[in-house]
Amino acid sequence: MASRSRLHKLFEYLKPHWRPTTLGIIALLVVNILAVMLPRIIGNCVDEIRSATTVDMAVIIRYALWVLGLASIMLVFRLLSRQLIFGVGRQVEFDLKQRIFQHLLTMEPAYFSENTIGDLINRATSDVDNIRRLLGFAVLSLINTLLAYLFVLPAMLTTHFRLSVLAIAIYPIMLLTVQLFSDKLRNQQENVQEGLSEMSELIQEDMSGISLIKIYAQENNERRAFGRLNQQLLDANLMLAKTRNFLFPLLEGLTSLSLLVVLWMGSRAIAAGTLTVGDFVSLMLYVQQLVFPTALLGFTITAYQRGEVSVDRVEAILIQSPKIQNVAQAQPLSAIAGSIKADRLSFTYPGASAPALNKVSFVIEPHQTVAIVGPVGAGKSTLANALPRLINIAPGQLYLDGADVTQIALKDLRAAIAYVPQDSFLFSSTIRDNIRYGDPLKEEPAVRQAAIQAQIHPEIENFPQHYDTLVGERGITLSGGQRQRTALARALLVDAPILILDDALSSVDNQTATQILRQLSAGTQRKTVIFISHQMSAAASADLILVMDRGQIVQSGRHSELMVEAGLYRSLWERQQLEAQLG
Repeated sequence: MASRSRLHKLFEYLKPHWRPTTLGIIALLVVNILAVMLPRIIGNCVDEIRSATTVDMAVIIRYALWVLGLASIMLVFRLLSRQLIFGVGRQVEFDLKQRIFQHLLTMEPAYFSENTIGDLINRATSDVDNIRRLLGFAVLSLINTLLAYLFVLPAMLTTHFRLSVLAIAIYPIMLLTVQLFSDKLRNQQENVQEGLSEMSELIQEDMSGISLIKIYAQENNERRAFGRLNQQLLDANLMLAKTRNFLFPLLEGLTSLSLLVVLWMGSRAIAAGTLTVGDFVSLMLYVQQLVFPTALLGFTITAYQRGEVSVDRVEAILIQSPKIQNVAQAQPLSAIAGSIKADRLSFTYPGASAPALNKVSFVIEPHQTVAIVGPVGAGKSTLANALPRLINIAPGQLYLDGADVTQIALKDLRAAIAYVPQDSFLFSSTIRDNIRYGDPLKEEPAVRQAAIQAQIHPEIENFPQHYDTLVGERGITLSGGQRQRTALARALLVDAPILILDDALSSVDNQTATQILRQLSAGTQRKTVIFISHQMSAAASADLILVMDRGQIVQSGRHSELMVEAGLYRSLWERQQLEAQLG
């Protein structure tokens, strides 16, 4: 059943490219038809020369020209078949990489927490490459082998039936041997692919966390961890090589027995007068034509086993549907005021025992600046992720301008929200391109205005290349505060009516953070601003403060109101004031 499913998938991959595939098969068909004619021509030439009393060079030249002409035509069609079928393999490789990348872009962030980046990269590169080999080399070899047997066997049988049957009697043993080893090869190939994935994961993690490795002087530990995975991969490869090195010579040895049978029995048939020398030469050439594709069967099996394993690994990505997607007849958004309402909003992460959000209810009016504060693990970031549907919340709990966010078209919902997460991720590009990532066509004045609002413009002007400065991988050349303000400028440039800052000013000093928030709250085109912060002095200036603890809102109000009553907010405020005084 699994093999049938894989074959079905392979046909699906080939379906868009049926024309070049068909032409490639036709070219192979021509090659094999001509290949059957050549031994017959050579055999006739030998018999004609033997029967003649004198050597006639004209006869030899005539046959030589026939052989040369057919061989030249075969060469052209063989090259054409390889170009077409290998080209199809490359096209399928291109299609699969496009499909995988486009599919991954549809997946929710939680998917990338459950599936490591290194493994996904390995599947999108190494496994896709294996499928390309399967649909190029393996398909070419299999079709060539089938056509060779289809045309050569009848030609052999009509030349000398008994001798031909004896010559091919060994081939069922070869097929049985291949079948016996197929499961073992597949499992060993799967171990190799899994080992490659684990190694890719470790390399990707270590390259991303190289600074941490050096700070804690863990180079030796990481070297040992890599050595362990490398050894496991080596062992898996050696086991696979051991099986191949036993199987392939065995197959080649079995094919050689066919030649020995023809030599032994053919010489006796010639002596008995039941076989001409020309027919004997033809039979030898026919057996030789079957030896190569049959011997190549071992390499074809390897490509096929690799491809089978890789098809499963690639399809494991493609069959995963995004958990967060548009509902049927999702409603669009037009003019957005910016009011937000939560009605007993609850959410529990998969595998967690306690809810991250537990019956959270609040109302945010348009253009309000709302601070969300609370201890670590209170559910603040989960709440921030719920509004743009970065997590899969249930319907009927969260509303934007009175519309259930789960019923709004995702594209419209996320276009209405500018979100700056805790991790101020920057791409390995210029500062200008990072700021205008949300709208790549924005002109320079708009980029500069966004940078001014985020209070990063003066520092950018001090860089040698100004806005053309390359920030390096993940913005490594910038400080933490500069990265956060660049990410904020990126969010401000898209000019969405709702702005969410998830502790996005944690690396910025209190005074600058407060100035940024006051600027966002002023002016005629105010946004609805929701900012999560541990900086209590910045939160104090908000129109509304929501205090969270253990997934619930335990207090809400303005700073002056919350300071009057004993509770978590006043405790957090006093603790931070004390830390500031001690600092």
